[in-house]
Amino acid sequence: MRIFVAGHGGMVGQALARRLGELGHAVVTRSRTELDLLNQDAVARFFANEAIDQVYLAAAKVGGIHANATYPAQFIYENLMISANVTHQAFMGGVKRLLFLGSSCIYPRLADQPIREEYLLDGQLEPTNEPYAIAKIAGLKLCESYNRQYGESHGIDYRSVMPTNLYGPGDNYHPQNSHVVPALIQRFHQARAADLPSVRIWGTGRARREFLYVDDMALGCIDVMNLSRQAYQQQTDPMRGHINLGTGEDVSIAELARLVGDVVGYTGDIHCDPTQPDGTPRKLLDVSRATALGWRASVPLAEGLRRTYAAYRTTLRHTEKAEHV
Repeated sequence: MRIFVAGHGGMVGQALARRLGELGHAVVTRSRTELDLLNQDAVARFFANEAIDQVYLAAAKVGGIHANATYPAQFIYENLMISANVTHQAFMGGVKRLLFLGSSCIYPRLADQPIREEYLLDGQLEPTNEPYAIAKIAGLKLCESYNRQYGESHGIDYRSVMPTNLYGPGDNYHPQNSHVVPALIQRFHQARAADLPSVRIWGTGRARREFLYVDDMALGCIDVMNLSRQAYQQQTDPMRGHINLGTGEDVSIAELARLVGDVVGYTGDIHCDPTQPDGTPRKLLDVSRATALGWRASVPLAEGLRRTYAAYRTTLRHTEKAEHV
């Protein structure tokens, strides 16, 4: 099979491309300079010429609280356009199977915990990432709508997964725009190198988050993509066509910070800054549907953080060598 991984340069896309390649598939990728997913004509030409069998739609503009607050227009526009262009042109190009990757931020800010798939659109979104969440909701609704209109007539089967917070090798370590795990890894690594007595983290530290190692996520996505239509439909319905992927366990941000500090080897104090936002108080996914389909996360958080930090240090070494050449 020729499988297009949209967004192969990001952490999620890298993990998917690695695993699909290990399984022997022909993985098709394009860099941003080779294919601008915001350009409808370019995406149409790509699908017309490449004879793609399956699509993993992992491309997205992503970031943490600071990035979402700073670039709300870019977050909603770019993610809407990517989802619309890839989904529609995949359909026009005859692609029968597509998997859209969403985000747990699609759920209401104060949803009952753990969060079940049917809680979607059942309350107000978290204001700090509402534009991104709306774009992701639109993406999964595109898949549902194309299935409802063209599933029988054209034999398409477009699916969606909602992963919880992801982390792992290949993450974004931008000093302002990264998510919480890479931000903490970088902060503690620098604090240890500078022998700083303390590190400050955003928020009260009481907000709770669930974290899924990216390679576990990749395996879950591939499992969902390759389910029989009957098995997938037993766990979904036409107006709720997505499945949660997570660990079913969460930690407070303060607990996460201490775990990251331990992995990095930082022994100083950790201070919370309650003047900065916490975001959603808690996001723990109900993963019973994924479990019923035979998938379960296998990498514990502490082990995943160790692997992630090792990959970060390897990247730093390669960067330092390149700078000295």
